[in-house]
Amino acid sequence: MNAQTKESGGISLKAPFIIVTSLFFMWGFITVMVDGLIPRLKDVFELTLLQAGLVQFAWFAAYGLISIPGGNLIERIGYKRGILTGLGLASLGCLLFYPAAATRMYPLFLLALFVVAGGITILQVAANPYISVLGAPEKASSRLNLAQAFNSLGTTIAPIVAASFLLSDKILNSDQQNQLDETALDAYRLAEASAVQGPFVALAVAFGVLAVLMGVSKLPRILGGTAQGGYRAVLQNKRLVYGAIGIFVYVGAEVAIGSYMVNYGIELGVDQIIRESTVLSSMAALAASIGGKSLAGMDTKGLIGALLTFYWGGAMIGRFIGSIVMNRLSPQRILGFFALCAAAMTILSVSTTGVTALLALLSVGFFNSIMFPTIFTLGISQLGDLKPLGSGVLCTAIVGGAIIPPSVGGLADQFGFSLALILPVLCYFYIQYYAMRVARD
Repeated sequence: MNAQTKESGGISLKAPFIIVTSLFFMWGFITVMVDGLIPRLKDVFELTLLQAGLVQFAWFAAYGLISIPGGNLIERIGYKRGILTGLGLASLGCLLFYPAAATRMYPLFLLALFVVAGGITILQVAANPYISVLGAPEKASSRLNLAQAFNSLGTTIAPIVAASFLLSDKILNSDQQNQLDETALDAYRLAEASAVQGPFVALAVAFGVLAVLMGVSKLPRILGGTAQGGYRAVLQNKRLVYGAIGIFVYVGAEVAIGSYMVNYGIELGVDQIIRESTVLSSMAALAASIGGKSLAGMDTKGLIGALLTFYWGGAMIGRFIGSIVMNRLSPQRILGFFALCAAAMTILSVSTTGVTALLALLSVGFFNSIMFPTIFTLGISQLGDLKPLGSGVLCTAIVGGAIIPPSVGGLADQFGFSLALILPVLCYFYIQYYAMRVARD
């Protein structure tokens, strides 16, 4: 990354890059914490997989509703105030988890998730294009991959926290719950719902602290002037429009796999296999030890939840590698290759069983790694001063995380995961098409 650019008026860009990159870490962490809610809420509220998928719907629907208004807001008040607005909303949403847990009202949980996601959406709309223009244009993909690597660091740590606080071995299955009397059952469900209070109040405080630090920091004004043409001009750009579809299917596929990994592992019956497999037991033991637990004290959900560390950790490693490799190789070629590999590993997973099936699906995390930042920078690369508006369109497409995971859950309810996971495969095939055909024009 260049230390200075003309647009910044000679101000060093290293400090702003570090400050904004910290935002990527925070929203990566909280996004995966949401994944940890799904198995717990499914048991506590006796939900089907489709109903549990509404957690992701509430989260990602905010991207569809708020991204474009958020782009307009940032255009009016600037990047810094936009970021502060996003941090404030995220903090407020985290605090709403406290009354939601106290009342054990599932709709209130969904509202809290929506408010948090609204704040994260505004952060995304501001931070992604901001990072992309903090230096030489030809290194935009490399730069955003590096920032997104810290996003993946957050998603890598989050499953460990989720396994410790949200996927505890105290969860009772339906048969065990049926053996409790009404008073004990109500007390159990209230205690389980309340388990989310502590982690999300802590996140609210973290967002508040980050807002204070951001408020006293100086960020250079990168884009100046008024963009001509508005959203109508943006939507005439083929690379941007097809890139938005790419973001839609990528986020949907990645979130669907991460959200249902625990349920998929249970369907595979891998509890005993994990304990008997040297590779998987070592991986689970490492992840569990970081979270302060042991394999002996974890049930099936906790074990597979711990292994999710390697799904998101693979994305982190891939992005660090991608930020280096993209300084030498075409981002389009790397994107197309990784999309094909992700499709192949998903197909391998549904075609096999046991250890092979689980390891194959975990490996998809590595191949997911460079997709979002690369599609994003390719999508806005031809927009000039329209980049903030293009960012609003691309961030709107993150709503794929609200559509595809419940669809996968519905298919899994009816036909099992072997068929349901074909939907993410189709998503990866589209991304390969975008990389090799559209983004080369």
